[in-house]
Amino acid sequence: MTADRSQLASLIKDNAVFFGDFTLTSGVTATYYIDLRRVSLDHRIAPLIGDVMVDLIADIPDIAAVGGLTMGADPIASAVLHRGVLKGKRYDAFVVRKEPKDHGRGKQVEGPDLEGKRVIVLEDTSTTGGSPLAAAAALEKAGAIVVAVAVVVDRNTGAKEVIEAAGYEYRSAISLSDLGLQS
Repeated sequence: MTADRSQLASLIKDNAVFFGDFTLTSGVTATYYIDLRRVSLDHRIAPLIGDVMVDLIADIPDIAAVGGLTMGADPIASAVLHRGVLKGKRYDAFVVRKEPKDHGRGKQVEGPDLEGKRVIVLEDTSTTGGSPLAAAAALEKAGAIVVAVAVVVDRNTGAKEVIEAAGYEYRSAISLSDLGLQS
């Protein structure tokens, strides 16, 4: 594990892991909750998330943009956009709405034109893989070429397998064991 990933895991563990009884988006109950917005929206930690995620995807060629389903992916995409510039990358960012707007241009994918462009779907934490797959479907409908899904924290609850079965490469920066947690 790189020094940046180790530092990020420590910051997540100290600031974004909560213990108790929680119901996850999937409906599954858990004894801990990883609230990544506690760190992804923190001015001290967001740049580190950007650095770790840029390093995670840096070897994937010709990526035009990164983003995912709002709201979890939004600060991650912004961090990658900004930190990528410092590392010589030209990643734009996009936001995928849960549903197309019912006014204006009626768009579901906001940001630059992605038709024919290679993109990576980002996610803060992944449990079932449903959010990244929903984002991928909307992106493909908009003409983008989804080449991978990259998550900050993988809860090790089957998302990787679901996403790979759908035909996308799956990458994660931090595992449960990195946080001292069990699945």
